[in-house]
Amino acid sequence: MLIKVGYEIAFNFPAAVPMVLMLRLHPSRQRSVRTGESFTVSPELPIHEFIDGYGNRCGRTFAPPGRVVFGNDVVVEDDGRPDPQSLDARQHDVQDLPDETLPFLLGSRYCEVDSELNDFSWNRFSASPAGWPRVQAICDFVHHHISFDYMKARRDRTAREAFREGVGVCRDFTHLAITLCRCMNIPARYATGYLGDIGVPPAPFPMDFSAWFEVYLGGHWHVFDARHNEPRIGRVLMARGRDAADVALATTFGQNHLESFKVWTDEV
Repeated sequence: MLIKVGYEIAFNFPAAVPMVLMLRLHPSRQRSVRTGESFTVSPELPIHEFIDGYGNRCGRTFAPPGRVVFGNDVVVEDDGRPDPQSLDARQHDVQDLPDETLPFLLGSRYCEVDSELNDFSWNRFSASPAGWPRVQAICDFVHHHISFDYMKARRDRTAREAFREGVGVCRDFTHLAITLCRCMNIPARYATGYLGDIGVPPAPFPMDFSAWFEVYLGGHWHVFDARHNEPRIGRVLMARGRDAADVALATTFGQNHLESFKVWTDEV
C-alpha cells in the first residue's frame, strides 16, 4: 500500500523569531519512503538539522518577520495491515527493564505520576492480568472516560485534568493512558504522526495528524491508541517523546500567529 502524506502550515511573525521544527518523518520511516520528502520553506531559509535525544529528526531556523510557509509532501509504503497485536506480551519487573526505558516510567510535563492517578490506577487495574491485558484495560477505561470534542481542545491540559474533566482530543486520551501505564510500572511513551481514515468508515472529522502511544512489553515497544481503541492501518510516525512537550511540530521562541494548517494523508 502507498500512502501520500503532507502538510502546508503558514505562520505570520511580527518580528524575527528562532524556531525548532519537528516536521520531517521519523528516521525509522526512511526505508518506507518511495518519493523523497519535498520539504519546502517559503521564503527560503537555512535550516540546521539534528537528531534529538529521543531519536527524532529536528531542524533549527531563524524566521524573518512576515508570512512563512512550511510544506512537505511524500509517498510512503505501508504493509496495509492493522497495528500488530501481541496479546501474550508480558510486563517486565522494573529491575529487569533496559536502562533506556526508565525515563518513560517517570512523570513529565503533561503526565503527572502523582498520588491521585497512582492511587486510582492501582485500585482500578491491579486486578487485571499483567502485560498486554492490563494495558488494554487502561485503554478501555480511557476510551470510555474521555469524550472526544475538538471544540474543547486545550494545549495546556494535563493527564490529571483530562481525568477530572472527562473531555479532550487525541493528545488528552494519550496523556492519560500513558500516565496510568506509568503508574502501573509499564514504560509508556508518546508518539505523533499521520493517521488517515484507511480501512474505517468515513468520519465527520477526517484524521490527519494524530497522537498515540507505545508501551514496552515482552522486550519490544508496542503501539496502543486509547482514542480509537482498535488497531488502525497506515500510521506514519513523525516523532516520539515523554509527552506532547517533546514532540511539538514547531516551537517558536517569540510571538507568532498561525494563519493556516492543512494536512493530508491519502491512500494512493
